[in-house]
Parts: sequence; structure tokens; C-alpha cells
Amino acid sequence: MPSSSLKDARSLLPAVVPTAGAGVIAAVVAAAVAGGEGALGAAVAALIVILFMGLGLFVLQRTARSLPQLFQMMGLLLYATQILLLFVFLAAFKNTELFHPKSFALTLVATTLTWIAAQTRAHLKAKILYVEPEPSQSKESEKTGSLS
Repeated sequence: MPSSSLKDARSLLPAVVPTAGAGVIAAVVAAAVAGGEGALGAAVAALIVILFMGLGLFVLQRTARSLPQLFQMMGLLLYATQILLLFVFLAAFKNTELFHPKSFALTLVATTLTWIAAQTRAHLKAKILYVEPEPSQSKESEKTGSLS
């Protein structure tokens, strides 16, 4: 059976891969429109979204395992916090000269929406048990009768 951290990492892939793909597309478009600064802004934005959303999903999975009664509340709080932090990044880098701010902002929004759509799709395709199955009895307890 895979370790818990390996399972957590694999659960991130359905959202990370499309988001990274959207980031690459955004960087190519931004490079064509705004040059190297545009590509850099798009790449930074995609990286920020992947890190924020990935870390959030990781924390949410850990919370669900250890405190399942807090899962829904934690999920809502986490998403609200993530969106607020993304707005903080938009405001902080609004007038930067490190990279093209418009490419950064558009990529931040596009990759966030891509992450949410990919995560929603992965959740809809997941086979989640609604009822915990009871553990099966051991083979020895099933054997009854004589051995002859």
C-alpha cells in the first residue's frame, strides 16, 4: 500500500497538470504579446497558483484525516483565504517593474479557474465510498465443521 504522502502527492496531479499546462500556454501567449517580461509574469503567476492551491489541498487532506468533523468548515475557510491571498498578490505586484503586471494578473486568474475546474472534474470522477464497508472476517473464522 502506498505511503500517505505519496497518496497525497498523487491526488494533486489531476489539478496540477492542467494548471501547469494553462500556465505554459499563458507564458507563450504573454511572451508573444509582451515579450520576456510577459512570459516571466505568467510563469510567476502560474507557480504561485500551483503552490497556494496545492498547499491548501494538502492541508485540507490532512485535516480530513485527523479532524473529519472540521472538513467542510476548513474547506470553506481555506478557499476564502486562498482567494484573499491571491488578491493580495495582485495588489502587491500591481505596479511592479520585475515583470509585466497585466500578464501576471490575467494568468493568475486563468490558472486559478483552471485549478478549480480541474479539481472539480477530478472530484466528480472519483469513486468515493458513501458508506464505510465493514472489514471482512478472516479466513479461519469462516471455516467450520470437521476437517475429515
